[in-house]
Amino acid sequence: MSDFLAEVRRRVEAEEAVVVATIVAGPAGVGNRMLIYPDGTTRGSLGGADFDARAAADYRPQLLKAESKTIEYPGDDGETLIFYDVYPSPDRLLVFGGVHVAVPLVELAKVVGFRTTVIDARGQWANRDRFPKADEIYVGYADDFLATARLDLSTYIVVLTHDPKLDDPAILEAIKHDVRYIGAIGSRRTHAGRIERLKGVGATDDQLAKIHAPIGLDIRARNPEEIAVSVLAEMIAAKNGVQTLARHAPQRVATPA
Repeated sequence: MSDFLAEVRRRVEAEEAVVVATIVAGPAGVGNRMLIYPDGTTRGSLGGADFDARAAADYRPQLLKAESKTIEYPGDDGETLIFYDVYPSPDRLLVFGGVHVAVPLVELAKVVGFRTTVIDARGQWANRDRFPKADEIYVGYADDFLATARLDLSTYIVVLTHDPKLDDPAILEAIKHDVRYIGAIGSRRTHAGRIERLKGVGATDDQLAKIHAPIGLDIRARNPEEIAVSVLAEMIAAKNGVQTLARHAPQRVATPA
């Protein structure tokens, strides 16, 4: 038991999410615990393969909502209650490209509680003068940063440079992971070209479907500040499990006044 508590403490201190599933009532007794990590791997057991499998499936909605909950499981010999104790990690926004839209996006994201990192190989775009409120600024290429970055359900990725040489490596790595949000700037035509390039280097349809593009909710945003609002709104929708419009929906045409 002490090993379990030590592991939970270690992950909390490292800001890494974990869920502790505990049987709190049931005919087979109480107290069995299992740690469930964000990728679905587990440590320990609830005392039987059936409950272990159920918990490994049912933890995810609670982790996504960052809410602890007791779930009831009926059985032939009585009801079993499993408490899912959720220790979420802070929401982290990775912004690839220190462009104009990134400046208000980082400031707004900080207001609503995101940890923010700006990544750009161009030092004139990624610096403390432009991003005084960013938690971290990384001057370097996306693939170098992502080689050691933690990408999980608390990670939100926004790709903004408009340069395939800088954007594509970030997207290609991000779509391989179970992150909460991936958004990429550009028109539908730009995104169609991006899709073909990424397919050409092995990306699957399921992976590509993770990308929100054109980025942001359609609020007819016109300037960097409005675009930042639309992107942040789409991120919050993803955080709260709100379905937004399909990524490849037909182009919407404004109705004349």
